[in-house]
Amino acid sequence: MIYIFIISNISAFISLLIYHTHIFQLNSYNEIEENNWLRENYYPILGRNLGLIISALFIFIFSFKFQVAGLIIATILNILTAILNREKNSKIPLKYTNRVKRMLFTVCIMYIIMLLFLIIDHNFLYFAVLEVICMITPYMLLLSNTINKPIEKHINDGFINDAKRKINSMNNLTVIGVTGSYGKTSVKHILGKLLSKDYNVLITPGNYNTTLGVVITIREHLSPIHDIFVCEMGAKSLGEIKEICDIVNPRYGIITSIGMQHLETFLSLENIITTKFELAEALPDSGTVFLNYDNEYIVNHHINKNIISYAVDNKNSNFVPYDLQVDENGSSFKLDIDNTPTSFKTKVIGKHNVLNITGCIAVAHELGVDTSTLIQRVAQLEQVEHRQQIIKKDFGLIIDDAYNSNPSGAKSALDTLSMFDMTKIVVTPGMIELGDKQYELNKEFGKQIADVADYIILVGKKQTLPIQDGIKEKNYDEKNLFIEESMQKALSLAYTLKTDKQKAILIENDLPDNY
Repeated sequence: MIYIFIISNISAFISLLIYHTHIFQLNSYNEIEENNWLRENYYPILGRNLGLIISALFIFIFSFKFQVAGLIIATILNILTAILNREKNSKIPLKYTNRVKRMLFTVCIMYIIMLLFLIIDHNFLYFAVLEVICMITPYMLLLSNTINKPIEKHINDGFINDAKRKINSMNNLTVIGVTGSYGKTSVKHILGKLLSKDYNVLITPGNYNTTLGVVITIREHLSPIHDIFVCEMGAKSLGEIKEICDIVNPRYGIITSIGMQHLETFLSLENIITTKFELAEALPDSGTVFLNYDNEYIVNHHINKNIISYAVDNKNSNFVPYDLQVDENGSSFKLDIDNTPTSFKTKVIGKHNVLNITGCIAVAHELGVDTSTLIQRVAQLEQVEHRQQIIKKDFGLIIDDAYNSNPSGAKSALDTLSMFDMTKIVVTPGMIELGDKQYELNKEFGKQIADVADYIILVGKKQTLPIQDGIKEKNYDEKNLFIEESMQKALSLAYTLKTDKQKAILIENDLPDNY
């Protein structure tokens, strides 16, 4: 019976270990984010550990008599814990990287040491200790991360030095850094398209915008045939943009926006501003930084660098689109290039996207791409997936903005939704990673939704409380407000709602599995 119990405990431990490793990975192995997550999800975690808690109590109660009965009950509860915590279909599955494997190895060594004590000691109460060990799995992961730091640093330093040597050997390579609280992924893709006819361009793939993501891109994808490397640079704390710049040595930089994103880890808006401008500070004297002058934090931050500005609303900028027209088929606008009015058409919709395109046109123009090529390339731009992407349906259309939720982007998406003469439906779980501004900004978002939407479908009752408060302040008709527990159920409701007109459904944000 003892060995059956141990096997059941191991299965519960592995199930919880995989779950918490997945969460830690989604939190970017950031200890601050992980601890915040553990604190905010205290009760759900307690629920996951309920079987172990009851099991430990039964072992203690039956330690004086009926020990076998206690172990049988504990074994059953362990098996239930393992089943209930097994890895389910995830939006972003756990990636078993070498770092994850090393971390899991260290945690398993800790667990085996504890298990050996039981085998040697034969103290019945130690079975309860094994149950407690399963409960503290996330803290064992944090300890493992700390233990492994010297090894990880040594390995990472080797990769970084390899990447530096490779990029320094490519004398004809031009590096363009792209950073911002939001908009950087869209800008990266647009810029790659606009430059690709005149140059051989490499862009960082997917969400490879961390130091190691950039290093992997350089080591595995960059080759001597490339003329330009468009490098997306993400950060969650001070110094991270500088760290990437020290590797890639950018000549040009574009700062797309500054906002409250990742305020939990940056700790202050000033730190966010400083970090984003680390890109500008890293540029050589001959370099140029392209700045979004519609952003108040960018326009008010003074730097001694060559600046080319772009904006939609701030007319005191070098590149400003005008005569902007938007419909379900795309956008059109004019832009003065070398003092010549130039007309552009694109399949991409939304003021926010036109702003990003304008910034990319400014960069491409500076790099010598001629106007006729720019007109052609802008017309060929495809919508960036999940970023105000229009998907036409029999019932109307979907505006898929699932990967692009921040205060500015969300307002832009609502502005786009408001232009359609259809029944307007907003589906959202709200915005995240806004630190102590999370309630305030989500409440304001709720007010903005109430001004536009005919129907509102929120995802998650607790998560969306600030949005609900904002909606109530607008005296919104409650019979048109729905709350669902999952995005899948919310979308199913949106699709099946009976309406007099065709429907325009805005999907604004889709939270990852750690929310």
